[in-house]
Amino acid sequence: MKYLIVLLVGLSLGCTAEPEQSGRFAFNKGSVSVPDFDVDSAYDFVEAQVGFGSREPNSRGHRQTRDYLIETLQGFAGQNGVYAQNFDLIGYDIEKLELTNIIAAFNPTAKDRILLAAHWDTRPRAEEDEDISRQDEPIIGADDGGSGVGVLLELARIFSEHNPPIGVDIILFDGEDYGIPSDLNNYFLGARHWSANPPVPGYLPRFGILLDMVGGRGATFPKEGFSSRYAPMLVDNVWKVALELGYDEYFLDVEGPPVADDHLVVNQLARIPMIDIIHYTTPDGEKVVFPPYWHTHNDSMEIIDKSTLNAVGSILLEIIYNRLN
Repeated sequence: MKYLIVLLVGLSLGCTAEPEQSGRFAFNKGSVSVPDFDVDSAYDFVEAQVGFGSREPNSRGHRQTRDYLIETLQGFAGQNGVYAQNFDLIGYDIEKLELTNIIAAFNPTAKDRILLAAHWDTRPRAEEDEDISRQDEPIIGADDGGSGVGVLLELARIFSEHNPPIGVDIILFDGEDYGIPSDLNNYFLGARHWSANPPVPGYLPRFGILLDMVGGRGATFPKEGFSSRYAPMLVDNVWKVALELGYDEYFLDVEGPPVADDHLVVNQLARIPMIDIIHYTTPDGEKVVFPPYWHTHNDSMEIIDKSTLNAVGSILLEIIYNRLN
């Protein structure tokens, strides 16, 4: 397809030799005017997803949201800048899953690139819900699925009006939350497929940042363990920007336990250093405690906080426009 060819040509320009690690993660504060993050717009993008209902694979909401995300990103990156990576898998319940990773490229001819990602699917079951009779029902995932995508859609809108100084690729992974507890093989399906089947062979951005549950009220983001293992300098630099911008109440200077997520797959299979901004607490320094609405039917718009969305979005804009010069 024509738009795929154009996208791949643009992205391939960034697939040269791996840069030095220090240069790859270097942040240099500039004096550039950074676009404002429109938190009302980001909130609306979250709400639009929730409006389709649950977005578990093969559901009506999943199909409607896929089309909405592709159309919305095409409005910002153009039809030539968006690629839908469709793939089928057999799930643990022997059902054929129809999945789609959605990729959008901004400033596609730039050789220097970064990757931003989130998952757009939602949990097929609410096994943590207090109402036992509803634990087999899918959740609408306002935070777990919706919030990260909402932030990235707002960034895409801003990129369409203010061309970023470096190349930025947005990937919305599908099938992240399909698996059952203690069965990691059926999680991160989109990230696994993309990492094993990159649309651009040898694609190597500077780094990646994954957003997962970045819109909840009272959210805190410790330095997630796998992120610190694979890209400690990047973690430190991002959290320093958060401190400088006054968002350290969200971005805690605390070493958190590791959390398996899409970024782990990208680090291990694609060999792209990616960190995870994810909401959890660690009361004893070892145990991971997710927010009380996690994997329940309470993960709705009622728990979405514009202040949290604004903190995450503003930090990413500062990094992209004023730190990667």
